[in-house]
Amino acid sequence: MSQTQSNQPLRIFIGYDHRQAVAMNVLQFSIFRRASKPVAITPIVLPTLPLKRTGLTPFTYSRFMVPSLCDYQGWGLFLDIDFLALGDVAELFALADDRYAAMVSKNPKKFEWASLILFNCGHPANRVLTPDYIDDPQRCINPHTMDWLAPDLVGGLPSEWNHLVGYDAPRPDAKFVHYTQGMPVYEETTGSEYRDHWLAEHEASNTTKPWQELMARSVHSARTTDGRVVAKLHPQAVAQH
Repeated sequence: MSQTQSNQPLRIFIGYDHRQAVAMNVLQFSIFRRASKPVAITPIVLPTLPLKRTGLTPFTYSRFMVPSLCDYQGWGLFLDIDFLALGDVAELFALADDRYAAMVSKNPKKFEWASLILFNCGHPANRVLTPDYIDDPQRCINPHTMDWLAPDLVGGLPSEWNHLVGYDAPRPDAKFVHYTQGMPVYEETTGSEYRDHWLAEHEASNTTKPWQELMARSVHSARTTDGRVVAKLHPQAVAQH
């Protein structure tokens, strides 16, 4: 039974850049609130990996560690940090097809294929993706075009799962939005498609309420003989008060 058919959490890896911690928070929030199945989200933090190779971002090459991080078993999803989930990620995992070693939205901008990769981590063709291989530019030449795989091992995903804002024609039904021109918070990107969606998600993810309103009373509270509400502690601890 594959991971997509089991009760195991859907494994999601996000390329982490400390300069975009806010984007990371919003992306996670957008995934969590729409997922119909348990998910396990792992930020790929470059200094924690046995990789030296870097590129435009800290996760330019670290994304190809996903099969290794999954111990070459099951399925795992990689996302760039500048995404927003407007659909249920479980629906994306439901598209997993064991015939393929990886599945991407085959946009004409081929370099963007690797911004969202659904890895079949257990496929034998992905065994080559070791830290030594990824670190070697003589062997790992242009992995963003899936060049370690034969073309027939790269499956296609519907384009609504990687909608490239500013490059693709506008559409109202995008499920995963990719702000590849830049996050919609800058003067240059104020006219970006799906800008209001990101701002609304950011506001929702940072909404704060008083602790008492969020949690009501602690479930570990008790009332004393004189009517006070206190934390329910070990009897010996209570005796000290």
